[in-house]
Amino acid sequence: MNEKFIPERITTLRIKKNVSEYRMSLDLGHSNSYIRSITSGKALPSMSEFLYICDYLGVTPKEFFDEQIENPALAQKLYSLTKNMSDDDLNALVNMANRLLSK
Repeated sequence: MNEKFIPERITTLRIKKNVSEYRMSLDLGHSNSYIRSITSGKALPSMSEFLYICDYLGVTPKEFFDEQIENPALAQKLYSLTKNMSDDDLNALVNMANRLLSK
């Protein structure tokens, strides 16, 4: 991980969410160039702003830093859906995931 990780990860996750830098900046309550200043490397968000950015992008800080998760917002949604599933349903889902990955 290097100094470009945070700006690049924000850009990747923002694009997956299908939102512009302008829209994201305004949605977070900042000037229209706020996210652009971060993604260009001119600034870094404070810790509290970073947490707001993660929340906005639908990811946990852990998921934000886990480069192996291609779309953490979708992974988070799937995790939320499985919280109340029975063991039988979870096993069926795991079996289906394994089958899909083996293709």
